[in-house]
Amino acid sequence: MATFRLQGSKVLAVEMTGDAVKAKNGSMVAYDGQMAFKKMSGGGEGIRGMVTRRLTGEQMTMMEVKGQGVCYFADRASEINLVSLHGDKLYVESSNLLCADAALRTGTSFTGLRGGATGTGLFTTTVEGSGQAAIMSDGQAVALRVTPQYPLAVDPGAYIAHQGNLRQNFQSGVTFRTFMGEGGGEAFQIRFEGDGLVYVQPSERNTVGGEA
Repeated sequence: MATFRLQGSKVLAVEMTGDAVKAKNGSMVAYDGQMAFKKMSGGGEGIRGMVTRRLTGEQMTMMEVKGQGVCYFADRASEINLVSLHGDKLYVESSNLLCADAALRTGTSFTGLRGGATGTGLFTTTVEGSGQAAIMSDGQAVALRVTPQYPLAVDPGAYIAHQGNLRQNFQSGVTFRTFMGEGGGEAFQIRFEGDGLVYVQPSERNTVGGEA
């Protein structure tokens, strides 16, 4: 299995000994050794995946990288965060997925109204199995623990991914900026309940629900 490590906070180094990884198309910045690159259709899920992604609007263009040596990946100077999966599933926006072990299965999942908050539709990308994945964020992301006793409310613009046995609800709410009259519209939140991790970034994308 390929070994993932960070070279600084914005470059992912993947050591391969005949292994393969899936990576965002065009994200390779350098490599040493012998590497082969092949574009993958449908986010690496074949024709069926390509059709599914076209229908759901959850677009992802991936390439397979295989070889001997070290390959370096980066994308627009984004911060990179490593996620370890042990038979569980990671839910992540396709634009935030940089790289994953080839053995990990990727797909799409219906997420209800959460997707409507980010303007990316009602579906998100899933990564499932055992291995490592690298996700990107605008600023260094933090992983927040959710337990049955302590649910978590997240700004849709700051959310990037989650894993574990979590339920999510899209709800309206009031933030400090809304209270002070500085919000641009009704504020929305994603509420997570259950047991798992939620990854958030210290930056907010624009959402269709107005400023949160």
